[in-house]
Amino acid sequence: MTTEKQIEKGISDIVGVFTDPIIVFPGGGWEETLPEWIKPAITLERLTMNMRALKGEEMTGTDAEALAYMYPASLAFPLDHDWTQIYLYLASTVFARHKQAEVPDDIKVESLNDDQMRDLNRLKAWIYKKRVDARLEKDRAERRQKREEEATAKKAGQPALFDF
Repeated sequence: MTTEKQIEKGISDIVGVFTDPIIVFPGGGWEETLPEWIKPAITLERLTMNMRALKGEEMTGTDAEALAYMYPASLAFPLDHDWTQIYLYLASTVFARHKQAEVPDDIKVESLNDDQMRDLNRLKAWIYKKRVDARLEKDRAERRQKREEEATAKKAGQPALFDF
């Protein structure tokens, strides 16, 4: 049975597809250089993830989001072997899925070992949590601002009993 809270969460997740921020590795100045094609790819993959969640899968970040996070990180500092494999795997799958440039065969990664997949899944879960936290904080700030505006309007509308 669906509860009101589950329905609200579902609506929030659908709205989040379009309004949640794209989480990228901070620092180094590379976060502003994300390729334009990845933004609609992230939206499309978020929608797909929502559809999969309706069928019982756990919500998580997407491959395109993980690639967008790792892109500035890979330019800011060298990645170790496992994270390089994860990055190349993401590039290979996301590029192919969204019909971007072909990853050359000599660096294409088509599968990850169990530890690398676990690291990737942990990264995607962390990205999703950061997205949701940002959405909830934005909602709280909007509700707080609305309450303050209503209190100000109410105070302005009430005449003062005593003027000193």
